[in-house]
Amino acid sequence: MKSGARIEAFLEMMSAERGAADNTLASYRRDLEDAAEHVGDLAGADAAAIRSYLGEIASRGFAASSQARRLSALRQFYKFLYAEGLRPDDPTGTLDSPRKDRSLPKIMSEAETGRLLDRAAAESADASLGDSARISARRMHALVEVLYATGLRVSELVALPVTVALRDERFFIVRGKGNKERMVPLSGKARAAMRAWLAERDSDPALAESPYLFPAASQSGYLPRQVFARELKGLAARAGIPAAKISPHVLRHAFASHLLQNGADLRAVQQLLGHSDISTTQIYTHVLEERLVRLVNDHHPLADEGR
Repeated sequence: MKSGARIEAFLEMMSAERGAADNTLASYRRDLEDAAEHVGDLAGADAAAIRSYLGEIASRGFAASSQARRLSALRQFYKFLYAEGLRPDDPTGTLDSPRKDRSLPKIMSEAETGRLLDRAAAESADASLGDSARISARRMHALVEVLYATGLRVSELVALPVTVALRDERFFIVRGKGNKERMVPLSGKARAAMRAWLAERDSDPALAESPYLFPAASQSGYLPRQVFARELKGLAARAGIPAAKISPHVLRHAFASHLLQNGADLRAVQQLLGHSDISTTQIYTHVLEERLVRLVNDHHPLADEGR
């Protein structure tokens, strides 16, 4: 079996046994085919050949994170070959992952987030708006209130079922990555914004029959996340916040950071965000460190302005 056929067999396994998404499979295919172009017989390559390939993509200017992703794809590929008895070893076993600088997430201050939400609320309540503008404003108000209240991934937010709003409860269950369910909270303001949007949505026959809370005439049947991201930047600009500073993911980070700043436990935030590994949530440890410094400076008897 040649390398191309083994790559195909690997992708079939990832799809059938692990339920890998189309985008994930396409990414694996690109990475493995790129490696095969450099190495030649990828299925039979040794550690030296893989190390040479990693050095080559580093010389092309690939970031450490991109190099690590390529190595991860290769590890999965060789693990599959070993498990299937198609080769006796894993040539990536002795290779170190490229060192990655862990960048801190972009966040918004509580004041900026408040300005954004206030602007969305004001536009939603503007009686001078025409029908189309009013519908957009109420949808946006519901979107940002729910996102900041729950910390949902944008893909989870735009695909919410309408039943979330119909129940009008303080918590709901969302199905996230890996088909895992988790419980997330809804603030009073988020529930009120959803009710206002639901009334607007149900008054339009074209929207009322959709099973989604944020329906749209798209292939998926719900609001494309790119459309939400674009409209969110417009809202930010109108609130006096630089559009480059905000995205749906930044609001998710704000949710987590503001919880930690106000005393939430890191494990609780991990569960709310739907992170399977605490190490993913630990990007927020700088928030905890700032809180501990403030705690000592405010309450330790030996702390003073000169320290």
